[in-house]
Amino acid sequence: MLRLAFGQIRTRPATFAGLATALFMAVTAITLFGSLIAASVVSPPARAGQPGLVLIGGAFGEIAILVALFVVANTLGFAVRQQHRELALLRTVAATPRQVRGLVRRQVLIVVSLVSPVGWAAGTLGAHRLLGALVERDLVPVGSRIPFTPVPAVAASVIALLLGTLSAVLAARPVCRVAPAVALGESVGGDRRVGPIRTPAGLLALGGGVAFCLFVARQPPDKAGQGALLATLALMAAVALLGPLFTVAVVTVLGLPIRAIAPRSGRLADANLRGYAARLSSAVVPLALLTALACAFRFMGDTVGDASRHLAGTEMASVNSAGDTWLRQVELTLLVCFGGVSTVNTLAALTAARRREFALLTLIGATRRQVTSVLCAECLLITAVGTLTGTAVAVATVTSFSVTLPGSPLPSVNPIGYGSIAAGVAVLAALGILLTGRRATSGPATETVAGQRG
Repeated sequence: MLRLAFGQIRTRPATFAGLATALFMAVTAITLFGSLIAASVVSPPARAGQPGLVLIGGAFGEIAILVALFVVANTLGFAVRQQHRELALLRTVAATPRQVRGLVRRQVLIVVSLVSPVGWAAGTLGAHRLLGALVERDLVPVGSRIPFTPVPAVAASVIALLLGTLSAVLAARPVCRVAPAVALGESVGGDRRVGPIRTPAGLLALGGGVAFCLFVARQPPDKAGQGALLATLALMAAVALLGPLFTVAVVTVLGLPIRAIAPRSGRLADANLRGYAARLSSAVVPLALLTALACAFRFMGDTVGDASRHLAGTEMASVNSAGDTWLRQVELTLLVCFGGVSTVNTLAALTAARRREFALLTLIGATRRQVTSVLCAECLLITAVGTLTGTAVAVATVTSFSVTLPGSPLPSVNPIGYGSIAAGVAVLAALGILLTGRRATSGPATETVAGQRG
């Protein structure tokens, strides 16, 4: 099984490159913020007015770590779906569901083992650089240092491995829960069913996210800000679980103007997206996550700025202090890096996996320009769904924060700032889909269909 796991990784480099990047980011984030918490044990105690290493490593690190782990779960689910046909074939030659799950777990173990040393080094280096910046800005005491201990690094790999193992079991369930012949048929036509666990879990996450927003609305401003970010992740978990259901409905609505403007390519793009709900959800979720996080930070900053003009008290000062603003910028930069890399990797792998599909279109008479037009229409639809979904999540969670501040209960939105976020998301989507699609449509189509080109 270990040799077979290595073989699958070698034959799908684009898919597992995305998983490796996600696991690397998870290991790096946990090592970084774990090292800051470990530093609190050997560093001088924080003075009055300083947040301290435990608060920074915990409160600010939890968001980054949760985002990294969220990205791992989504990327691993995509990697397993890309192997649906191979796993189904294993079932038909007498492989048991336990052996299939074991194969996926071994793939996770291999990738975690490969990326962990680099993640440890990056996380430790980042912790030293961040601690120096914190001391320079008087957010932690002078003399604070990162201790030489393997605990944060080991904990990072263990947590990444545990999450990957759990995600692997859940991702392999569609192949393991049905008969081998059914699994093989679904690998060709696509499984359009939503599992009996996924929908209730998604509804539970949605209810939890709404309840969290209501709870945040009753907290003081300094606590409500962090709570709103956690509520964003809760609602994004619901989006990921319910994605195959609602993304198809949204694409159907948004596809109407595109089908009217470009009847041929628009209709084909719309049919492709609606016909493969799991693939559509995999493309939309990273875009929505990136949009939701960026908009949440941006809208919160604009809202605090407007509220500070109504009230200049100590409570507002604690929310809008220079040190807190700098920390938020660092956190936003880290999260945007995570979300951006995840978005490009996922979209590139999704597009590269459709090489045979593009080659078949070419063989039945479609020109390269027509295939590119279909990809452009798909890119536009996916970007619109992801951006609107992420914006809706951000508005909902930031509203729970804005009601705790003086002034308007609605969050403040700077059109220029929001436009820059939407433009950035669109650029990342274009990089992942159009550039990869250009390469995927190159070369002789006959060789691609025959399997001579990967």
